[in-house]
Amino acid sequence: MSGWQVLKLVWNTVNLSTVMGAVVGVIGRARFSRGPRGLFYANGYRLGFPVASAFTIGNVIVSKHDRAYFDERPVLVKHEERHSWQYFCLFGLPMLPLYVLAVAWSFLRTGCPASRNPFERLASLTDGNYDEKPVRPLGQILSQTFRRN
Repeated sequence: MSGWQVLKLVWNTVNLSTVMGAVVGVIGRARFSRGPRGLFYANGYRLGFPVASAFTIGNVIVSKHDRAYFDERPVLVKHEERHSWQYFCLFGLPMLPLYVLAVAWSFLRTGCPASRNPFERLASLTDGNYDEKPVRPLGQILSQTFRRN
């Protein structure tokens, strides 16, 4: 690991985001193993939320898949690692409500939780296996939302 990766591992542990990732993995009855560059895998996650092939909390990448899934997808691991840097920059757990707001904004604008989500865009939509959806006019979205049937 580089010095920056060690610093991220330590800071994401101190700011409790990696601890929260471990707790989520335990609750989801995942199996833990060390990943590359100071990351940890929590594979075999059994809860249905969130609906994603993988998600990251701190330095923990949580997935319903087994470890081979990541061994075969190094680009996805890099995408998830970028999220771990976002936890580092946002002092850990504040990332969670900010991410939820970003998902809501993206869904409102595009119907997709990732297309206009700045966290997903900074982590690379294509590396995360997302297709970019077009932005819908806000007036159209609001009128559809509040229209009486």
